[in-house]
Amino acid sequence: MKPLSLTIERSKKELWGRVHYDDDLIMDSASSVERLERKMKKLLKELHGLDPNTILFDRQYDLTVLFEQFHYLKITAIAEKSDMNSALLRQYVTGIKHPSAKQAKKVEDAIHKIGRELSKIAVYAE
Repeated sequence: MKPLSLTIERSKKELWGRVHYDDDLIMDSASSVERLERKMKKLLKELHGLDPNTILFDRQYDLTVLFEQFHYLKITAIAEKSDMNSALLRQYVTGIKHPSAKQAKKVEDAIHKIGRELSKIAVYAE
């Protein structure tokens, strides 16, 4: 089965997720990404008869959840790599402002670039 896009956003108290499947918008909330995935799989089974063991998700995070889930990402470093003002990125992360698709893509590209750089690292040991 082709992975389904699971969009994950933060509300004040919990995470909200949504999946589009077969012209349906399926939504639920949970306290963690893992719980949210389990609940979404259960709903897909109940509503569409899908086997939960075959369901894979491509997670799409809003910036608040992204920086919560990957707490080791530093806003200043990501802003620098994406040619963005770090104060503006902080406003996106805290929900004060919301990024355009272009701005969100710049952040995504910067994180992917860092991932490629890190994948080339070799650690020397004597």
